[in-house]
Amino acid sequence: MFDGIVIGGGPAGMFAAITAAKAGQKVLLLERNPRLGKKLLITGKGRCNVTNDCSAQDVLQNVPRNGRFLYSAMTAFPPEKTKAFFTQNGCPLKTERGNRVFPESDQAQSVLDCLQRQLRANHVVVKTTRVKSIRVAEGRAAGVETETETIPSRWVILATGGLSYPATGSTGDGYRMAAELGHTILPAEGSLVPLEAEGEDCPAMQGLSLRNAGVKLLNAKGKVLYRDFGELLFTHFGVSGPTVLSASCHLKGEGCRLILDLKPALEPEKLDQRICRDLAMYQNRSMENALTDLLPRSMIPVVLRRLEIDPSLQANSLTRQKRRELVELLKGFPIRIRRKRPVEEAIITSGGVKVAEVDPKTMESKLVRGLYFAGEILDCDAYTGGFNLQIAWATARAAGLAAASGEITH
Repeated sequence: MFDGIVIGGGPAGMFAAITAAKAGQKVLLLERNPRLGKKLLITGKGRCNVTNDCSAQDVLQNVPRNGRFLYSAMTAFPPEKTKAFFTQNGCPLKTERGNRVFPESDQAQSVLDCLQRQLRANHVVVKTTRVKSIRVAEGRAAGVETETETIPSRWVILATGGLSYPATGSTGDGYRMAAELGHTILPAEGSLVPLEAEGEDCPAMQGLSLRNAGVKLLNAKGKVLYRDFGELLFTHFGVSGPTVLSASCHLKGEGCRLILDLKPALEPEKLDQRICRDLAMYQNRSMENALTDLLPRSMIPVVLRRLEIDPSLQANSLTRQKRRELVELLKGFPIRIRRKRPVEEAIITSGGVKVAEVDPKTMESKLVRGLYFAGEILDCDAYTGGFNLQIAWATARAAGLAAASGEITH
């Protein structure tokens, strides 16, 4: 008989299994896919942003909802301990812009290989099967029912992820199993997800990437919900990129707008002077050719159309009023948001098991003793930058240690 069963072979599931096994438990890890870590391999565009090189407090400041719930787990296992785990177990790391931490190899496979080596070293048994339900006896987790057998155990850790990227196995099974045991499941929706925009301007700029843009998300009343600075990508449906993904966490209701500062390094007066120089330099050119030093080629027709400026207008004929409007547009380029892209396209899921029903120190269910949660199945999600994987490592460690200790915390 196994001491415990971990359901889900993603980052949280593997780390929870390793943690419990290191503490002396005989652990069975169940994964429905033939291979472990399927979603891990596509994170960070296949490079795997393991964590963020910052303090535990900084991580929590990047968690827009339920950050307080994570305080205990995160302070016990902050990013520096995540880094130490991987570097000490054969996966050297490097830190890039925004304190993002990646494997030196630039391959997510290196992270997965490290975890799998630790699974083997600590004698975790891995089995491919789909779990149908969690068995409970006398108010305590007592094992699982799979499609083919009943497997008894003293404890169970549920780490099945959310609903994002369902092809990797995140199909919501964990939500169903938790709900069957009486847990409240908050509706799952995409977080860190691209945004669909109204109109044809974004499709006209499809493929254009801006490296240094100021981004503000405003609600229908004009209140700033989120602001950021960094990379942004125009797509055939709207906008994506790191700043947009983080902004999507705050998108609520209809009528929201993104306001882009396309020239954040220049105050309006300086930008006006810059435009005057360009117009003087290219005074005999058409407007569509006079702005090539100022704006990317695919953006020029969009800007001119918004300002109702004839692209063939000679640069020296532009009125002062239109020049002022150009400055205003470049410092506050509005994009009306229609909606988020489907949850299936999200990097992470918002929603899940209600954290009020989970002990924040141990990740144990307050409703079923011996049942623990780890990772994305919990209603905790963070901005882009390695913070979501750090949540997975920290909650998995808390769950693994508590399960191994067998202490009843409530």
